[in-house]
Amino acid sequence: MVPLRGVIRILIFMLACVPAFACDYPDEGNMPLRRAVTRVKLLPETEAWAAWMHKTGAVVQYALRLDDPMRKGGKCYWPVEVRAEGKLWRRLYVTPDGRTVLSEDGSALRR
Repeated sequence: MVPLRGVIRILIFMLACVPAFACDYPDEGNMPLRRAVTRVKLLPETEAWAAWMHKTGAVVQYALRLDDPMRKGGKCYWPVEVRAEGKLWRRLYVTPDGRTVLSEDGSALRR
């Protein structure tokens, strides 16, 4: 029989190993990842900026970070960083279903 103190230590260890604030990942293969990046990529302001950066010869990159989600209003958002020449241009937040995009300050973007 394991003493109560040992059970508590095991539970604390198990909870520490589970990412407490991670978003639930939809069971759709890699579609949620592609959907989040595409949603940011197709925003009019992102398309205009990326076109301008391409004209200057810069490479535009989109990075989806699953390790740093944001929660707001009961929803979970994945950060998508938009970069060129290694410099961050903008960080936007997208729900795993791709329906909602928030700006860096947490306000909703208009479609």
